[in-house]
Amino acid sequence: MASSGNSNHSGRGLRHDLATAAVGIGHAAASTGKATAAAVRNPRDTIDRARKVTRALPLAWHSVKPTLTGRVDDWRREYAYTLGEQAFVYGFPYIYNAELRHRWVTQKPESESTPYMAVNHFWHASKLWDVSDREGVSPNIDTLYSWAWVDLSEEPLILSHPDMGDRYFTFELVSFTSDNYDYVGMRATGSAAGDFALIGPDWSGDLPEGVRRTANAPTPWVLIVGRTLIDDADDLPAVHALQRQYRLTPLHLFGKEGVTLPERRDVPIPADPAEDPLAPWKTLNAMLAENPLPEHHDVLLRQFAEIGIGPGLDVGAQPEPVKEGLIRAAATALPMLEQQLLSGQWADLVNGWRYAPGKVGHYGDDFLRRAAEQSLVGIAVNDPEEAVYLTAFTDSDGETLATGRYELRFGAGTLPPVDAFWSLSAYDESRNLIPNPIDRYAIGDRTRGLVTDDDGGLVLHLQPDSPGPERESNWLPTPQQGIWYVALRMYLPRAEVIDARWHCPPIKRVG
Repeated sequence: MASSGNSNHSGRGLRHDLATAAVGIGHAAASTGKATAAAVRNPRDTIDRARKVTRALPLAWHSVKPTLTGRVDDWRREYAYTLGEQAFVYGFPYIYNAELRHRWVTQKPESESTPYMAVNHFWHASKLWDVSDREGVSPNIDTLYSWAWVDLSEEPLILSHPDMGDRYFTFELVSFTSDNYDYVGMRATGSAAGDFALIGPDWSGDLPEGVRRTANAPTPWVLIVGRTLIDDADDLPAVHALQRQYRLTPLHLFGKEGVTLPERRDVPIPADPAEDPLAPWKTLNAMLAENPLPEHHDVLLRQFAEIGIGPGLDVGAQPEPVKEGLIRAAATALPMLEQQLLSGQWADLVNGWRYAPGKVGHYGDDFLRRAAEQSLVGIAVNDPEEAVYLTAFTDSDGETLATGRYELRFGAGTLPPVDAFWSLSAYDESRNLIPNPIDRYAIGDRTRGLVTDDDGGLVLHLQPDSPGPERESNWLPTPQQGIWYVALRMYLPRAEVIDARWHCPPIKRVG
């Protein structure tokens, strides 16, 4: 949850599709909306829902039955199940990103808030999120997003941006495993206009003069997550003007005048779970073949190959007991990942705030956290050096944030230490922005008119109704009814945030 604000515009739909794939039909545990709140209160609901769905399917029920009865009828089925759960955890980012890429590249959405772009082309968000957007993705309203799926299998792609002045911006470069491998932006490469080569795993060669090299991508397919700071609706034209100057150019066309960039939408189609309960595994095998794997993973891949999982393997050719075990593995592995994420055990709890571990953004061979905390949480999560997100679901007494009046007080000299900016947003139990009479959905160091105490401290009022004219500048509205939570986003955080020496004060209930 800590990084859901990293914001996948259609993350809820993708997780729904993957839940469908996990059980072969229908719905599995959704990790968004009211289901999220229910899962936080009662994590077993997730597994229970998956069991009910699989019980309705004879084949799937046959594969799940040993879990519920303790009876083992065929050792191959049980071995495939136990090894299959590990294979699903290992391969989840590949399955997730295959679905994401296919949807964003080939499926024109009804909503303009959902990305839709050809390969090697940017899609740019055009407006700020508001209460009319009910996607349930804990939206970030500090930046406008620019997304692109790029194919580096044949040649490098040149990412270009104009002079950005003092405006914060970043392009997060994400491999197909959901781990970050490099950045272009204010922190990483500076704000001056520049051209940067995105390079695939095996390419070597010379680049045009003035083009700067980024790290070789570990996979030939890469997702670019661009963010450009926006102050308010009046700032939209300026940001749009910058977005129009973001360019992605194949190396062989770079520097040529009057060329039309090729537009393609031919990406692999994930297997359809509505037609095949083995769909997740068939998609995984195809993605493992498409994206070369590190040599040191060979020991794992040799084990997965015993049950038909691996690059170019045919899982459909496995014996029936093996296939049944794999169906059960997919049915239970996704809810397991969701529970791990919702448990909060991945984070250190300080004053009610969840602090993610330092290796967030690049979990590498920590496959469980790579799957749940890097991929499932929202496609990809920033490196701490770029941004740190803290979330709080409880107050200073450990009670769930609910209807009432609360305060968050920063003492003099204790505001979030950042080199870019910080903001605090509140969300309802469905992970949406909260309607309010002043149309304020975030508060932070860019909020006009913040009033400090006589001693230099800053008190933020978190409550449903106005705290009064003299305090309204410091008011972040919360729901009139129901539970809610907050996300504190800190961009270009200083070292004391990254290593968790700076502790955000607790949220205190005052009425």
